[in-house]
Amino acid sequence: MRVAVVTGAGRGIGAGTAARLAADGFAVAAVDLTAEQCAETVATIAREGGRAIAVGADVSSASDVEAAFERIAGELGPPAALVNNAGVLRDNLLFKMSDDDWDTVMAVHLRGAFLCSRAAQKYMVEQKYGRIVNLSSTSALGNRGQANYAAAKAGMQGFTKTLAIELGPFGVTANAVAPGFIVTEMTAATAARVGVDFEEFQAARAAETPVRRVGYPADVAHAISFLVSEGAGFVTGQVIYVAGGPRG
Repeated sequence: MRVAVVTGAGRGIGAGTAARLAADGFAVAAVDLTAEQCAETVATIAREGGRAIAVGADVSSASDVEAAFERIAGELGPPAALVNNAGVLRDNLLFKMSDDDWDTVMAVHLRGAFLCSRAAQKYMVEQKYGRIVNLSSTSALGNRGQANYAAAKAGMQGFTKTLAIELGPFGVTANAVAPGFIVTEMTAATAARVGVDFEEFQAARAAETPVRRVGYPADVAHAISFLVSEGAGFVTGQVIYVAGGPRG
């Protein structure tokens, strides 16, 4: 049984991805800031007959990440797949954005993906097999009020392409998934912040999407499921927009 690590697995896209990869046959390490935040994700996987553990770690902390991967390798086995999904929002217009708003988003998204990928790749290189998937976003193309988030998600794409070049000779692929509007607690919080009813918020986003609906965590998890599969071994360095229409 191959091992998959999913960060930010306590809710939303991360929880949906962890459940999907468990259904695909992976043993899953569900990582979030605290193990308690992943308790429901792990319980859901267990109810379906899968194997999973909850791991608490701040992905922006090098010591936390190293300890987490040592534990994962010891309890489940060497990671064969990594999904760098952990993320936060600190939205604001540039002139109101604080240093902390910028630094926090960069630390969790980019530094977190860097630290987790660096920790995972040594196991993958030893196995001569690995799959890394980084979560980008349509916001990488620019989005008002998200200078920090857009920069981080654009950075994820450059990071992904570089990993693909460096790790390809060792049987490791690296790809990015860039979701559009996905119904999660995070997007519900965004609607609340701008003072719009979440149902109305979703309807407006669906109306501007070619497939005329919003996305759900399962839509993103399907794409990730393919990218971490054995059959995706000749797909690397790509950014796949899961956004209900052409982007990029």
